[in-house]
Amino acid sequence: MTRYIAFFGSVNVGDNRLTMADLRHAMAREEFENIETVVASGNVLFDYDQRPTDGLEDMLSHMMADRFDIASFVAVRSVDELRSAIEDNPFAATGDPAQVHTMFLAGDPGALTFSAMAEIHAPRGPERLALGARCLYIDYVEGVGRSRLTNAFIERRLGYPGTARNIRSLRRILDKMEH
Repeated sequence: MTRYIAFFGSVNVGDNRLTMADLRHAMAREEFENIETVVASGNVLFDYDQRPTDGLEDMLSHMMADRFDIASFVAVRSVDELRSAIEDNPFAATGDPAQVHTMFLAGDPGALTFSAMAEIHAPRGPERLALGARCLYIDYVEGVGRSRLTNAFIERRLGYPGTARNIRSLRRILDKMEH
């Protein structure tokens, strides 16, 4: 069995209310094992037979729609992928851990698409941006709540849905995955 983390987007936002107990129960019915929610709602550790994470994303997104009638992008990463999402974030060492985020994406938008989005956003705010492997690194500098760099803007410009977590939370999750 391989240990994974699933980051559920759009859970407990607006009308998409879901208890973590219900989510754990639904995952157990799908034969995921050693299920544990961590840090905040929408972060679930689990064990499953080793397979590509994008296949697990599709499986969990379908489960959310089928069991809870919630359209949710789900990003699934292995321990190594999560570690890379933290270590490769160029803002992690210098930014505020609560404001530096990794946004996990459904795919790789490519350097040209990323550059076009970054150029359009540049006059809109002070955020620092960098592209990673199936992720976007963001330093919100002045805070997420005050930023004009929204998930909708990013998803529309990059062509992929995503869900973000701050570096502080990601470090806690990685620690739990490794121990």
